[in-house]
Amino acid sequence: MHRQVNLVPCHASPAQFTRLAELLLLRQWRLATAESCTGGLISAGCTDLAGSSAWFERGFVTYSNDAKIELLGVEERLLRRAGAVCKGVAQAMATGALAHSHAQVAIAVTGVAGPTGGSPAKPVGTVWFGFALPETIVTEKCHFEGDRAAVRLATVQYAVNRLVALIETTPA
Repeated sequence: MHRQVNLVPCHASPAQFTRLAELLLLRQWRLATAESCTGGLISAGCTDLAGSSAWFERGFVTYSNDAKIELLGVEERLLRRAGAVCKGVAQAMATGALAHSHAQVAIAVTGVAGPTGGSPAKPVGTVWFGFALPETIVTEKCHFEGDRAAVRLATVQYAVNRLVALIETTPA
């Protein structure tokens, strides 16, 4: 028996990653990622580009709370109190990615991609972002519509585009 599987693109366009690479190389910065709901898709998009080892330092896929605690140093008490999808965890993931790497810039994402796992306070499509740059940490919350693949793709696209914008407005 054969089944046809329609694959959905899982990351942002190569042009988005190329622009990110140009900015990081210009500043001689390296990137680390800390990904939960995207499961490594941001890292995959980075490493799809030849030469990414010059600007991509490492990626942490921290899907479980234990991984967030063990690999990034997120406090267990924070996870118990607020849950994994919140501002504090996104910020801790971003700072933890910097602390546990040789990068100068980090992206962190934690969210509810669905189709299950949502709640009235954190419905499916809720994603928190953490962006760590030299001397700056930015956290933002977004809500994306669609199925699991759409939420994950929108998360990757937003993360890359927003980091590009943040770097462009950061003095070199």
